[in-house]
Amino acid sequence: MQSKIVIIGSGFAGVWSAFSAQRLIKLRHQEETVEVIVIAPEPSLVIRPRLYEANASALAHPVGPLLENAGIKFIQGTVDAIHSDEHTVDARSASGVISSISYDRLILAAGSTVLRPQKIQGLEQYGFDVDSLDSAVKLESHLEHLASLQPSPARDTIVVCGGGFTGIELASELPGRLGHMKNLRVVLVENADEIGPVLGPGPRPVILEALESLGVEIKLGSAVTEVSVEGITLASGEYIETKTAVWTAGVRATALTQQIPAVKDALSRLHVDQDLRVPSSKHIFATGDAAHVLADNKDHCAFMSCQHAMLLGRVSGYNAAADLLNESTLPYSQAAYGCCLDLGAWGAVITQGWEREVKVTGATAKRVKTYINQELIYPPSDAETAIAMADPVTYPDGGVLFEQILTTVM
Repeated sequence: MQSKIVIIGSGFAGVWSAFSAQRLIKLRHQEETVEVIVIAPEPSLVIRPRLYEANASALAHPVGPLLENAGIKFIQGTVDAIHSDEHTVDARSASGVISSISYDRLILAAGSTVLRPQKIQGLEQYGFDVDSLDSAVKLESHLEHLASLQPSPARDTIVVCGGGFTGIELASELPGRLGHMKNLRVVLVENADEIGPVLGPGPRPVILEALESLGVEIKLGSAVTEVSVEGITLASGEYIETKTAVWTAGVRATALTQQIPAVKDALSRLHVDQDLRVPSSKHIFATGDAAHVLADNKDHCAFMSCQHAMLLGRVSGYNAAADLLNESTLPYSQAAYGCCLDLGAWGAVITQGWEREVKVTGATAKRVKTYINQELIYPPSDAETAIAMADPVTYPDGGVLFEQILTTVM
């Protein structure tokens, strides 16, 4: 009977986990003894880093044929439950049929979701977001519909709630997307006293310059307390008329982490060792946004980002397969870190290192961001290349990758 590696999720970490596991299995000629299975709602990779852009419906990249050609089985469904003691998961099909699927090694790569605080009245009913393909498509449809409404402060004002990475990229993008609206007002609301609090002070002057150039208003130290169909209310009592409040403030790891008896961090990520294994459940690996793991020996943890997910996936897949094949596992390490932030028509800003030292800005940085978003993060078109690219050992670190990208776009 074949052993099974079951991977939950077809995001960046899930897809690269599958290719990496299958790569090692093929190298050892063990295709008849170990099967790789991916479970996800759709046979597609949602290009989540681009969901702030226009044409969101085009950002689901099909991977079904690619997985099949690589010898990886795809099961379309949503995992409702993980039974770690029984080594099974319950998968629900689109028609509602629940199947029990057994595994020998499980890789949890189900990503994360935006956190909508229940204490904010009306947020669930009236707030938009760009966290998933469906929600990004919903927002885009709403934005297109605005043009058919009578001009008013509520129609012409877009409020982005959250001045972190996603909020800044979305707020920077909107003036270009909605340039046909004569009285457009884009407001970026952030609870902290600085824009991009997690991004640090390095790129902040560049971000502020870009937002000012684009005409984006910034309200700092402003917590949202209520969202309605016609506006939002801030903790200060200020009311902003808007029919479009977009929530980007904070994410949490998949709720499936709560079904695994293990330590979690404040973002609900599972604490894992450097092999990405859950210490209390040796047959379970967590990767991508579901994993809390050190990226280096200086206490820097991997971020919830595709940059980290693409290597985390490669390592988790390799280690799950190595574990079954009685081979040495590979410790995860990603010491180099780079950040590329889109700033709309103004350009972009690129930083290097955990201290986020600014390296490139403006139009050149925009070319880098465009290359990353439109080419680099997509999987290849053929299975043989995908298998070859899944090697975690040869995957370039951030510094080398940055130099390769600059050489490509310059």
